[in-house]
Amino acid sequence: MFAIPRRYSHFVFSVIQSGMTCAVAAAIASLPLTGAAVFLRHWLQSWLLSWTVMLPVVLVAAPAIRRLTHFLTQEES
Repeated sequence: MFAIPRRYSHFVFSVIQSGMTCAVAAAIASLPLTGAAVFLRHWLQSWLLSWTVMLPVVLVAAPAIRRLTHFLTQEES
């Protein structure tokens, strides 16, 4: 198991969430490519570029989204 302190969990969450989201989006964008080798190469390039852009966005946006979500919701009674 990794020994990352819990106080950094938002960074770990951001890395995992942005990586998964970009992987799915890149795969969908690469679907029109029919050959397996072409698909894989295009998907990997697209994923790497989108993750490079998306990770900082998620790291910056996640705290604001969390606060907005807290503001828009209420505890159930």
